[in-house]
Amino acid sequence: MSWSTASNRKDLESRLRQLGGQTDEEIDIAGAALLLAALERPQVGLERYYHHLSLLARDTEELAGRRGADQDLDARIAILNHVMVERYGYEGDRQSYDDLHNANMMRVIDRRRGLPVALGILYMHAARAQGWSICGLNFPGHFMLRLDLGSRRAIIDPFNGGEVRDAAALRGLVKTVAGKEAELRPEHTDRVGNRDILLRLQNNIKLRLIQQERSADALEVIETMLMFAPEKAALWKEAGVLHSHLDNMRAAIMAFEHYLELAGADPDRQNIAALLQQLRIRLN
Repeated sequence: MSWSTASNRKDLESRLRQLGGQTDEEIDIAGAALLLAALERPQVGLERYYHHLSLLARDTEELAGRRGADQDLDARIAILNHVMVERYGYEGDRQSYDDLHNANMMRVIDRRRGLPVALGILYMHAARAQGWSICGLNFPGHFMLRLDLGSRRAIIDPFNGGEVRDAAALRGLVKTVAGKEAELRPEHTDRVGNRDILLRLQNNIKLRLIQQERSADALEVIETMLMFAPEKAALWKEAGVLHSHLDNMRAAIMAFEHYLELAGADPDRQNIAALLQQLRIRLN
């Protein structure tokens, strides 16, 4: 993806659709997060935000060279936290956690505050610019990172100053976010790809809009998600439900048709097929 300025909404949408045709490894996750943020602020230039990403990468590289982080996982963690937390002041927003700005990468960079997934994307950018192995994890309710070096690995909490979390801490956090009966399971530390991380970022916005009963705005977020993840059946289903709720019957029918093409053996397939038939009857 080019880091040149996206000048208008049409250009932004075109770039996001290009992401839809890229492999997961080809996606520049921080650059993509900025494009998503710019859809809400198309009048604001992106140059200074791209410059900030460059600074994160440059400062990490400079520290890594001075501290000899080639074969030292702990040094890499310390360097990332020094750049992100001490030098640039990033922190998790505890006071206004549900503020929509916390999932908009432009606002996150402006305010130096955000959700775990937004801060995690910036950590990933700084680390990957050095060729370091870092990924997001499938942890419920609280985005985590894993930094690998040879046979060593560490799980990092980007929301809490890049603190390293051991199994006991992760188990406690699972119970906090999912209930006292919940247990830490192997899939909670599975790697998630770039596309799914971007979906998780946008999902935070969508859920808050639904909670605020802003269905049209939530639908717009889903349609943005479909630009870069057009093969996600669940998104087409959600789009169909919201279109139906807003009495956009033709759009709902089209969305449900796409869902059925992609759904495979999804348990909800029969229910959606029945709903689609009802919508067709109503339209006729």
